[in-house]
Amino acid sequence: MGCTQSQKEPAQTTNPIGDVDKQLQKTEALDPYLKYGGSYSGDIKDTASFKYVSYDSMPVFGSDHKSLMSKHLTKELFYNLNNKKTSKGYTLSNAIMTGVVTPHLGVGATAGDEESWELFRDLYYPIIKDWHGYDAYTQKHPVDLDPSKIIFTEDQKLLFNEFVVSTRIRAARNISGYSLPPGTTDQDRACVENVLKQAFNGLTGELAGIYYELGSLTEEQTKSLLEQGFLFQIPSPRNLLTGAGAARSWPHNRGIFHNDSCTALAWVNEEDHCRIISMEVGGDIPSVFARFCALSNALKESAAANGTTLMWNDTLGFLGTCPSNLGTGLRASVMVCLPHFNRLMEAEHSQEDKELLETLCAKFDLQPRGSAGEHSAAVGAKFDISNKQRLGFSEVQLVQKMIDGVTKVIQIEKLLAEGTTVQSIRETLLME
Repeated sequence: MGCTQSQKEPAQTTNPIGDVDKQLQKTEALDPYLKYGGSYSGDIKDTASFKYVSYDSMPVFGSDHKSLMSKHLTKELFYNLNNKKTSKGYTLSNAIMTGVVTPHLGVGATAGDEESWELFRDLYYPIIKDWHGYDAYTQKHPVDLDPSKIIFTEDQKLLFNEFVVSTRIRAARNISGYSLPPGTTDQDRACVENVLKQAFNGLTGELAGIYYELGSLTEEQTKSLLEQGFLFQIPSPRNLLTGAGAARSWPHNRGIFHNDSCTALAWVNEEDHCRIISMEVGGDIPSVFARFCALSNALKESAAANGTTLMWNDTLGFLGTCPSNLGTGLRASVMVCLPHFNRLMEAEHSQEDKELLETLCAKFDLQPRGSAGEHSAAVGAKFDISNKQRLGFSEVQLVQKMIDGVTKVIQIEKLLAEGTTVQSIRETLLME
């Protein structure tokens, strides 16, 4: 293997908040991370800038806690799981911390390694059921990364070329044997980067490109990557990364890869080990999906060359940091120009009219977004439409649903342009 897998880092020798009770009480009064309970007990993964909170008793959840974790973590479950720890040192306190200290999050739980998904499954599985509608106790997840199975007719190609501005498909991939970002060590993080750099170095043809180490970017490179929208966001106190401990030692061993034509992109050691993105201008979805599959296979081959595999099992599919991105972990989206749907979002139209696009998309398990989110108009009439589902369906199934759904959306857009009434369209949809 190119790098020795690490289980632990040396423990910190200094007390993170001081040695006397008075100093501890003062810190708890001032530290927002301790607002809902817990204390700093010297987690071996602590760094100089981040300390994990340990919960010896049930955290105090208030009305500001919105997460599925806070919904499903009962006192009984808390005490059943609280003394468990993975072989890499990930605990229940680690898993729930981001949802406790960042109350607005929707999921509110993370995994620190592969073993977490089994050890803490009685917390994760109910969250997964609520988020994905998938019963992880009984169902199995399919995988299909064969782009030749995609059906995309010449008529659809013409439609998409007329209405679709751009296409993007992305998903997370993680390397088995190494901790995930919320539970990682500096050594594991460096080893993951090494495996991924080997994968990028082996890419040829249209996938060949450049890897940029985040900590070594010049001002000119930073500006260029920002202008292209390629740089991932710096962690903030309000996002999952910070509260989960995934932003420790930032920006070391993080980076961005893109190919020469800027149609293939990969983020390294952000929320997951790697997020792969295939994209291009226009609506040639089979081309974008084929490139995505090639990137995924390249990571799989690099992992194998290093004596390991990608994190995957037949219950949860591709494993990652957040329960929201399991299974395929795939988000296939198009930016599509829909001026007549956009006009329905204007103030003089009824709420039912404004929801026509969402109603139509829901038939294909798709989610439309305007410039201000759902039910909103879009600047330039450009809507983002993507698959809602991640888990329980294969990659081919989800991409095909997106193609079929967007095809229907474009057909209805053309009917609106021809003067067909919303009422007539709604009646037709109800009959289908």
